[in-house]
Amino acid sequence: MINAGLSSIPPFSDGLYHGVVSFADGTPEPVQWFAAHFTEWSIVLLGLLLVAAALPKLGAGPRNLALAVAAPATVVLAYGGSELLKTVVDQDRPCRVPTDLLIIAERCPPVGDWSFPSNHSTIAGALATAIVLLSPRLAWYAVPLAVLAAFSRVFVGVHYPHDVLAGLLLGALVTGVGAPLLARPATELLRRLSRPVKGGPARSAGA
Repeated sequence: MINAGLSSIPPFSDGLYHGVVSFADGTPEPVQWFAAHFTEWSIVLLGLLLVAAALPKLGAGPRNLALAVAAPATVVLAYGGSELLKTVVDQDRPCRVPTDLLIIAERCPPVGDWSFPSNHSTIAGALATAIVLLSPRLAWYAVPLAVLAAFSRVFVGVHYPHDVLAGLLLGALVTGVGAPLLARPATELLRRLSRPVKGGPARSAGA
């Protein structure tokens, strides 16, 4: 395992974290309330967009059906990759570092719930990429929402900027590469299954 102590945090990320969290602490209470809830709601909204993008593909031929199944599957794979990286890097949360900063989040995740990369950002990046693959016109909603979801993790104080950037890139990479690759064999399988069976039993003369 790589024990990522304070000395391993990129200076730009640490400085940006302090700037964003200090700004967030000075925002009006309604803004803080919205941010604290949006950080969770954003993932739900992206999930609903993925459903909206996938449903029209289910009856649109083997290739579209295969992609509609493969894309969500790679979101799960991206999350698994994020969890694996967390156990390897072991970077503590910024909100657990002694500081005079006040965070918007109700609590800092416990020890063992590591910071790098951000799971929320990984899922957001994977969901947005899946949506773009299935319905490019929804990219105008999915991509900004994913970026805001990632930023919200820094805004509420539970992740460094490099955590969320790595998460977004990881999610986008896994789904952007993995979904088309998984869809190819799945498309061929669905085509074979949809072909009529040849050489069925002959009917008797009196039938």
